[in-house]
Amino acid sequence: TDRKKLHTAPVGQVFRLRPFHVLVATGGGYAGYRKYEDYKLEQLEKRGIEVPVKLASEWEVALYKSVPTRLLSRAWGRLNQVELPTWLRKPVYSLYIWTFGVNMKEAAVEDLHHYRNLSEFFRRKLKPQARPVCCVHSVISPSDGKILNFGQVKNCEVEQVKGVTYSLESFLGPRISTEEMHFSQAATGNSFQQQLVTKEGNELYHCVIYLAPGDYHCFHSPTDWTVSHRRHFPGSLMSVNPGVARWIKELFCHNERVVLTGDWKHGFFSLTAVGATNVGSIRIYFDQDLHTNSPSYSKGSYNDFSFISNNNKEGIPMRKGEHLGEFNLGSTIVLIFEAPKDFKFNLKAGQKIRFGEALGSL
Repeated sequence: TDRKKLHTAPVGQVFRLRPFHVLVATGGGYAGYRKYEDYKLEQLEKRGIEVPVKLASEWEVALYKSVPTRLLSRAWGRLNQVELPTWLRKPVYSLYIWTFGVNMKEAAVEDLHHYRNLSEFFRRKLKPQARPVCCVHSVISPSDGKILNFGQVKNCEVEQVKGVTYSLESFLGPRISTEEMHFSQAATGNSFQQQLVTKEGNELYHCVIYLAPGDYHCFHSPTDWTVSHRRHFPGSLMSVNPGVARWIKELFCHNERVVLTGDWKHGFFSLTAVGATNVGSIRIYFDQDLHTNSPSYSKGSYNDFSFISNNNKEGIPMRKGEHLGEFNLGSTIVLIFEAPKDFKFNLKAGQKIRFGEALGSL
């Protein structure tokens, strides 16, 4: 008689599934299935077998976007900030090194006990001579990574991988005012691509570099240029690995990204850092007002910030190889720039490249 009564709920009530749970489970399962498909495609590519392009349908993209990747990325970011006990650091980092093939001999600090948390380990610096900057070529790779695509921009469309494109205007957003960019007045009324070209006889070029989780996570200035404007697009945080880039058209336009625009000696120049799953954090060293992966954002919106003011008419000057920013884990860098017609890339699609190596020159 002294025993407490045990109150039970009906079985149906205990196991009642809410729409959110169904959505997450379905979306997560489908994302896992896509990862397996990506792995199979990578194996075929390694064997030299050409993989036909198969784009995702609208419902597949919607289902993938239903996965709460922004929430997961913020949770991942908080987890990265948790300080690990000294005795646990070496086993955890060693597992990561083994999984993703990290070369710690290049790190400025090789002792794994030095890194208090995963965030510090991801953002590790390199030894001064680990990445010599090429002085001969005019444009260098801003980061370590894999070349997904490169070449001339044609018909206002840019290739994210071979055979899969995205809109140049959707990616960069509306044209910036002529006060901040040196646009030609004669270009008004022409296509968006033509409006970006400031000098007669020049062409618009692009290059896409994918940073894997095991790559060096900082990125640098690819040339001598001046940054005059920053545009931040809040958005999804879908994976940007080559398999997904081949599957989802305009993937880079869906994802959160930070577009830096300015000019170099040949005209228009831009560098865009594209976010991805677990890479909601994009940091630009000279831009303290930038905050990415905010919990509240308006779909399709963007935020502009000008580095040209009454006190600073020139913007932010960047030297080739200078530290520019960093990702939390790994992602994608997209370069879109103007150059004379005799500009040549020294690249092959799919090749691995390291920061400081030549991308192309005149």
